[in-house]
Amino acid sequence: MGVVNDVKLGWRVGMDLLASRRSQRSLRGKLAGRSPFRPHTFRIGIYFADDDVNMYQIRQWYKPLAELAKTWPVVILSRNATAANVLLDESPVPVAYVRKVVDLETFIAEQDLHLVLYVNQNTRNFQMMRYGRRWHVFINHGESDKMYMTTNQFKAYDYAFVAGDAAVERLGRVLWDYDFDKRAIRIGRPQADHYSGALPYTPDDRGVVLYAPTWEGDRAAAAYGSIATHGVALVRDLLASGAYRVIYRPHPRSGVVDGAYAAADREIVALLAAANASDPSAQHVHDTGAELGWQLQAADVAIVDISAMVYDRLAAGKPLLITRPVNPQAQIDSHGYLSDCEWLDAADAPRIVRRIDALSHDPQSAARLAHWVAHYFGDTTPGAATARFHSAVEHLLEEWERFAALHAADGDVDERDEDPDDSDSD
Repeated sequence: MGVVNDVKLGWRVGMDLLASRRSQRSLRGKLAGRSPFRPHTFRIGIYFADDDVNMYQIRQWYKPLAELAKTWPVVILSRNATAANVLLDESPVPVAYVRKVVDLETFIAEQDLHLVLYVNQNTRNFQMMRYGRRWHVFINHGESDKMYMTTNQFKAYDYAFVAGDAAVERLGRVLWDYDFDKRAIRIGRPQADHYSGALPYTPDDRGVVLYAPTWEGDRAAAAYGSIATHGVALVRDLLASGAYRVIYRPHPRSGVVDGAYAAADREIVALLAAANASDPSAQHVHDTGAELGWQLQAADVAIVDISAMVYDRLAAGKPLLITRPVNPQAQIDSHGYLSDCEWLDAADAPRIVRRIDALSHDPQSAARLAHWVAHYFGDTTPGAATARFHSAVEHLLEEWERFAALHAADGDVDERDEDPDDSDSD
């Protein structure tokens, strides 16, 4: 058995290496065909050190960044070849590939980055955060009540852009000696101002249910995924009813840890394909696209796991059910929306049609939903969150100018890394 596992591991390593080399060749070709950036062009940088498997974390910021770039030039700093390859193809704002620390230093020396925004907690963020005389701002890749959202790593950044009152309350229960009034700036959910995308089906009299589960997690405390516990049963019931169109949008990492989870994912995909083959007008959707927006607006009801998708949907202000984790060690925030949400237990998944019908006729549920939408995101009037996002950026740019004037007599500081760690490779 050990020999078989070693062979499988060797095969995966070999395939990863081959993919990396292909990506490097493609990237070199793209970079060779473009002109260098003009010096002193960018004031705002988005730092992204991950590979392409975590592209979802930055993709959701594409449209808000494109809108921001109409006022202030924005650049994405990519540290990984596979991600840079994708970013160069699809990003609406310029991309700089800065794999090595020396590349990063060269870019910083040529530009005037006043704000550096971070969408995740990659450990390589600290290779960027060593550079002072600029604001380092954590903007995250979604709002949620997962334990990730209360990490003490928030303190490492000069500022954090958070969604609303719920985020500040959540952090306030965990972070000690943190100046929330100054460092946690509420901006709402600017992504909600850019929900778009063409429907991949023709609307009819069917109800639309979005099932958007997260991955299985890499530890019991984060075991929020429902594909193996709820997913197959609820999809079967929805398909059997004939009254609903299913949009199945699994997390990109689904099944990377647990083989049973991967098998359940494949079963759901097969169920949807079989249902479409039997009735082409059903047009069920297995959604693996990069764009998130149309799904949240189109669905009459959403079924999601404890993840950022809860709050992506909450920002749309439309009905949703949250799958209750089966693992008793999964940590659940008992203070925010999850203390008052509509839970879906695994035992009820096979009767999801009945549960959806009850939810759609419950005025108390609708009132609770409206309360929590305001608590998490503030004013959700179209355009309001974008205005708050731009206002927060403008405030920090003004603060940069103020501090630059205060320290004008300090002289130049050599920020080059005397011992750059370039050991991380693609």
